[in-house]
Order: sequence, then C-alpha cells, then structure tokens
Amino acid sequence: MDRLSELEFEDLGTAFAKHRKQSLNLLKQKKQPNFGICFDCDGVLARGTLPIKSAKRAFKKLIDDKGQFVVPVTFVTNSLSKNSDKAKMIGEWFGVEVSPDQMVQAQGPLEMFTEYHNKHCLIIGQGKVSEIAKELGFKKICTIEDVSAAYPLLDMVDHGNRKRVAEEAIIEKDLPRVEAVILLGEPNRWESSLQLIIDLLRTDGKPDHMPKSLPEKHLPVIACNMDLEFMHRACIPRYGHGAYLVCLEALYRKVTGRELKYTALVGKPSEITYRYSEHCLTKHAKKLGFEAPLKHMYLIGDCLDSDIVGCNLYQRHLDRMIKRKNNNIDDESLKQFNESYDEALQESRNIPEGTKIYEQTVNTCMGILVCTGVYKPETCPEPGTDDGDEERYSGHRDFSRNMELYKPEVILNDVDCAIDFIFDQEGMA
Repeated sequence: MDRLSELEFEDLGTAFAKHRKQSLNLLKQKKQPNFGICFDCDGVLARGTLPIKSAKRAFKKLIDDKGQFVVPVTFVTNSLSKNSDKAKMIGEWFGVEVSPDQMVQAQGPLEMFTEYHNKHCLIIGQGKVSEIAKELGFKKICTIEDVSAAYPLLDMVDHGNRKRVAEEAIIEKDLPRVEAVILLGEPNRWESSLQLIIDLLRTDGKPDHMPKSLPEKHLPVIACNMDLEFMHRACIPRYGHGAYLVCLEALYRKVTGRELKYTALVGKPSEITYRYSEHCLTKHAKKLGFEAPLKHMYLIGDCLDSDIVGCNLYQRHLDRMIKRKNNNIDDESLKQFNESYDEALQESRNIPEGTKIYEQTVNTCMGILVCTGVYKPETCPEPGTDDGDEERYSGHRDFSRNMELYKPEVILNDVDCAIDFIFDQEGMA
C-alpha cells in the first residue's frame, strides 16, 4: 500500500470512528427519557405494608440488570413517616435501592418553607413527628403534650386530666409563645388537640389569659395531607388527615364565627406538592446521569380527589406558566416574577417566594387512575360526571368542586398496566 493510500485509509478510519462515536452519542441521547413517573403508594403499590402483586411485576420493567431505575421515579404519597424509613420499606418490597430523595411525602414540601424554620412551631401528628420536623429544617418545636403540660387546666375533654387537676396541685410550666401551627398529620387524641389548637389560635399563641377580642389574624397554620379517606387493608376506606381538618375548621368557625385561614396547604392535590415532585424527579434524573430536561410527568394513583385532581390542577398551573413565559420573551421582564409563583392561585397553594429548586421544565402532567385502591369502577360513578349530589364532596374546602378536574388521562386495572401504557406513550414498549 503506497503512502497516499495509507493516508486515505487513516482518514477513512478516523471518519468512521468519529461517525461511530456520534452515532453512539445519538443513541445514548435517544435512550435518555424526557419523562418521569410519580407513584402513589397506598392502593397503588401496596395495601398497608403488603405490596400488591401487580406492582412487583411493574417494577421488574423499571429496573435494569444492574438494579438501577431506567427512568426517573418518585413516590408521591400523603403518608407521614421519615423518608429514610419509607424508602427502605419500598426498596424491600421490590428489591431495588430507593433513595430518601425520591420520597415526596405529604410533609416534604415544608423544607421550602424556611421562613418558619426558626419560629417556635407546634407540631401535630403521630409517630416520629419531632424527628421529621427537624429533618425538614424546623429548629424550635413543641408538641401537643408540651402545651398540655404547660397549661394543665386547658385539656378538660380528657377526663383523666380533669380528675388529676381536681386532686393534685396545679403546676404550670413555662412555654414560649407558639408562633405557628404545623399539622403534619392527625394526632392520637383528636379531641384534646382540637381544643388546644383552637385555644392557641384564639390567644395568639399564649393561652394564659382570655383576650378581650380575637386576634385580627390568627397564627400561621400549615396543613399537610387533605385526604378525607385512604385505602388500607380494610375493605372500606379509612379516615385520613383531611377528616381531622374538617373537624378543626368546623369547630373554629363555630367557636369564633370566623373561617380558619391556612398559610399553606401541602400534600396532594396541592400544586405546591406537584411542583416539589417535579423538582425531585429532576434531581433523580440527574442522579441517573440523564441530561435531557423532563417534559412529561405521569402520576399513577387510586384516588380521584387527591391524585387525579392534583394532576389536572398542576396541568392548569403549567399552562399558565408556559403562557406567561411566552408572553415575556425578554428575560429582564421575567425577573419581576417569582419563577413558580402563580397569581391565579390562592397564597396557600403557591410555593414560598425565593425558593431555590430546579427549573420548571415539564409541560404535561398526566394522571393515570388504577382500580386497586379507593377507586372501584363497579361502585364509583364515571370520573368527571356529576352525580347531582353537591353536598357529597370529599375534596378539601379550599379546592373548588370542578368535575372537569376529575377526569384522568386513562383508567387501567393496575400499576403494571399503567407502566405498559406509559412506555407505549413514550416509545419504550
């Protein structure tokens, strides 16, 4: 082979190698998903602590031969537990490593509410609520037991306490003024908590005297999880934290003649939670090494009131954000807006100003309804149809009844069918 032929051969080889590298890069880019999947847990993946068989089949399709997720995944549930505990449980169900960062439980978005992290907050809920609150960033906390101990004469719905204060010397303890009430979940003894929370709201956080008039604006109240009911192992849905909120709202109105005002409502179906879920999906995508911005977000749920309504509310929010961005092409004019602030929403459904999270890139949020939990096609009316009974509305008071919001993208038997549907939609079947 002469020198010219050698050079031509080398050039050809170099060109071929370059072309092959470009092709591999292109193939790699094509394989990178631009979508993420959010899973509800109760009624979709499990009943209580027992995983559903179809969920085990579904997860085999989501994991590669190295045990890694093939698409970004988060778990968006209105439950209340430590993220590490929940992630470990889900991982053991399906034989995959689940990071606490993939968990979007009802309380998760509260890490964005830094304004309250240094305030003295009353934390309501069961289990490891003090640990959970500290993990979220709250530094000065008290529990309902602390309030009861500081003001033993207040809890008279507890007849045991009524007897104790009648027979023993009353010793009050010093407790700093409560500056905010954080409702992480329903407490053990509803009646005592209802009494003491309303006492704090009527006295601006210091229930050591009866004020001449109600505060013009009561203490900040932040509530997580508005689910009226949820599906556990029983054959009938069980009361959720939303049922407790109904009691609190009704009693406050009855006692004061005023409406309880929430500073923030988080957990499904709040737009705050779906925005936070998108942030967590993007974080997981980056951890998996995916560079493509997320465009599509799917949520698989079993509850119309929280899962499907939340998806449709978030889609409306996305539509408004995209329209606003398109109408303000000049970046300078966009600076006047908080990136995710939606002026069409109540303040209680907007993320706090100045929150630092990943950019909003999703343009479609699709809700898939499965029939393994709360929703039963044989006993429930067709989603989106008005049964004429406006009194029977199980959604939260601050989320208007709109039957259009109850229409899922599709109704499928179970989560395994849902994964097949998503992969087909995204060309991964």
